[in-house]
Amino acid sequence: MSTAVDYPRYVALLRSGGVLACPTETLMGLLADALDVEAVERVRTLKRRPEGMPIALLVPDLDAVAKVASHIPEAVRQLARRHWPGPLTILVPAAAHVPALLVRDGCVGVRVPGASPALELVRAFGGPLTATSANLSSEPPVRDADEARAVFGTALAGVVPGVPPGGEPSTIVDVRCEPPRIVRAGAVTIELGE
Repeated sequence: MSTAVDYPRYVALLRSGGVLACPTETLMGLLADALDVEAVERVRTLKRRPEGMPIALLVPDLDAVAKVASHIPEAVRQLARRHWPGPLTILVPAAAHVPALLVRDGCVGVRVPGASPALELVRAFGGPLTATSANLSSEPPVRDADEARAVFGTALAGVVPGVPPGGEPSTIVDVRCEPPRIVRAGAVTIELGE
């Protein structure tokens, strides 16, 4: 991505518990250190997200899934080889240390985002970040930095430059069953049993 973006500054904001608005390969997202319980709670509060609605994660690569999963089913590896980096969120069994706000039915959703500032940022950060659309719950996602600032104001630690292309959110797939089950249709089309 653009060399003009000061990723080390944004990484420092994330490490200090801040929440950033950042373009992903689809929509603007709210990114925070996913293993920092207080940062995850800030994201939930910013969105006014009801309790019990988990927040998915961005990871820098397939190997990083091991930081948040109790184990990695072979179906994850197969889907990741075909669709990552890209807008495919895969539900994996959550590791015990993953904050409860990210987990539902023992699972956490993970993805390596497609080419975008979010991919550059999660790689620079080196660990999992929250991956939820930048919007108030039940409202449309914000489209750009100006809208993010208008909706969230000074509660954001920063806004990463760039404009997401828009379109469908990520596809969500549950690999706990055979064949894997599509939970939410989205930007990636997959064939069941891939």
